[in-house]
Amino acid sequence: MQGNLVSRNVTISGHRTSIRLEQATWDALDQICSIENKTIHELCSLVEKFRHGSSRTSLVRAFIVTYFRAAANTVGKLESGKVPSVLEMTAGSMSR
Repeated sequence: MQGNLVSRNVTISGHRTSIRLEQATWDALDQICSIENKTIHELCSLVEKFRHGSSRTSLVRAFIVTYFRAAANTVGKLESGKVPSVLEMTAGSMSR
């Protein structure tokens, strides 16, 4: 796994900023965007709502881990064939 940081510009709630993450982390964030049918800007704006003093980069990393943990935890709960949105579950657990 490559440890070099990659900077990308994102627009969060109408404000342009840059975030530096490892390529694997960007790949995970891009995958979440694809799954949830959101742009990187929309997703980062959603995550930003939960930032209270921590760094934006740290929060994005925590969001990615929380998202994939929530997804993994739903695998055994597919009784009805319909699972609540992982994005909604993730946002709910981040607000605690």
